[in-house]
Amino acid sequence: MASSAPDPAVINRVRQEVERAIKRNIKGVEYFASPAPAPGASAKDVLLSRGTLQLYHYRPLSDELYRVPILLVMATTNRGYIMDLAPGQSFVEFLLKRGYDVYMMDWKPPAPHERGLGLDDYVLDFLPQCIAKVQQDSGEADVTLAGYCMGGVLSTIYQALHPEGPVKNLACFTTPVNFKGMTLFQAWADQRFFDVDRLVDTLGLVPPDFTLAGFEMLRPVGRAAGNLRLAEGLWNDEFVRSHRMFDRWATDQLPLAGEYFRDTTKKLMWANGLVTGELEVGGRRVDMGAITVPLLHVVAEHDHIVPREASAPLVQLAGSQDKEEVVLKGGHISIVAGANAQKRLWPKLDAWLGERSL
Repeated sequence: MASSAPDPAVINRVRQEVERAIKRNIKGVEYFASPAPAPGASAKDVLLSRGTLQLYHYRPLSDELYRVPILLVMATTNRGYIMDLAPGQSFVEFLLKRGYDVYMMDWKPPAPHERGLGLDDYVLDFLPQCIAKVQQDSGEADVTLAGYCMGGVLSTIYQALHPEGPVKNLACFTTPVNFKGMTLFQAWADQRFFDVDRLVDTLGLVPPDFTLAGFEMLRPVGRAAGNLRLAEGLWNDEFVRSHRMFDRWATDQLPLAGEYFRDTTKKLMWANGLVTGELEVGGRRVDMGAITVPLLHVVAEHDHIVPREASAPLVQLAGSQDKEEVVLKGGHISIVAGANAQKRLWPKLDAWLGERSL
């Protein structure tokens, strides 16, 4: 009895799997033997370096610029290179190519003598100084603030306290306002058991491992799942390169100034001061209704760090007539960086900001 010939499609599939298995083993050796790709793609100058604070100006790619410069404000726990990962994968590069004058408020680890920096210092000292530097460098009186996560919180508080200017537009990405909606963080920092005063008074600076543990608690199997995806995709150079850049950033956490951590825990996490209207910064009450500039808040549909309940009140509480909330597919990180961001957030911000930056 004649045997049937093997299906060519099956043979081709087997060959592909064998080839991928070989590549995975070879690439696995290369992965562990080589350093992660260096972050940062766009040329920039340091306008201000003051302890933990760094202010960058990215060199424009064109002589034709929108009138209003944009100041990106990063969360104090994370480094700003998530916005500028690599050529073709850089939010900063995208903005430069679209004709924006781009600045970034970034952070280094605070020194021991900066342990006393509190919420007042970030909102009423660092931010105003950076805005003034941007005004001076650009020659423009107006500035757009664009804050990511807790950078959005700092930007929002600043704008509520300075409704008369100089901020012309406020854009926030995945920014928490209702801290009672951050349920797992609430459990982690439960006021009944979490002695924040003892932690801060003892350590001075809150170590990065402490905050990283909090983030990883939100997705306890996330790192294991990521390693499984990496093992499966080791044959693919582009996938591995992207994975390493994102993994490097996600684990590259910064220590926090103790007083800032104490302030955010007590005034935001426990007292929920932005929603109740009881938050005071520099002795002044923060009224979200005082925000009247054009406001855009972009929310990630699958954000495990800032859930929908936590981000929803921002646009509701703001007093702006021109305000918009956009919910886009993606997670807390993928909404600002990577292929998902390139298709969704980046063009949305460009469309919104372009007509408001003239």
